[in-house]
Amino acid sequence: MPRTPRPVPIPRLRSVPPADPPYDDERAPGSGTTAPPPTQGALALAYERPGPTARDEPSAGPYGPRRGFPGGSPPDERALRNLGQAMAEILAGRRPPAAVAEHLTDRAYAELVRAGTMIQTRRPPRVAVPHVNRPRDGAIEACLLVHCGERSRVIALRLERRGTQWLCTDFETA
Repeated sequence: MPRTPRPVPIPRLRSVPPADPPYDDERAPGSGTTAPPPTQGALALAYERPGPTARDEPSAGPYGPRRGFPGGSPPDERALRNLGQAMAEILAGRRPPAAVAEHLTDRAYAELVRAGTMIQTRRPPRVAVPHVNRPRDGAIEACLLVHCGERSRVIALRLERRGTQWLCTDFETA
């Protein structure tokens, strides 16, 4: 007696997750939010600002003057997340340290270059929303969870006000 072929199950298709997670401040149109401030560069770290005066000229670093986060007001969570994302990509060996040179002090920049590749991952790291603490006036500490595939890491950043600019003075990763 001939056997009848059994039906082959059709594979199920799954949706592909987005490559970049949405930012917390992205809301539906018409919700009353304003557009994000203009940015310069691929990292969206340096906001538009007036030119420096002789009194508040930032110190020069290995790649020109240090600009940091402008305007004297502390950087918001989105700017901290962008800086954390750039730092994670540098520590994973996917971006050169010069990309954030203007946002770090000379000591922190030298430490970043010396650190080299500390995050081992096959896929690009993704940074979550920062947990922000303000231990004193003129200082911000941010802790960011970095998703790296099977194992997650953490980056801690400390920013301090230097004149009218905010610069990253120290970082740690675990």
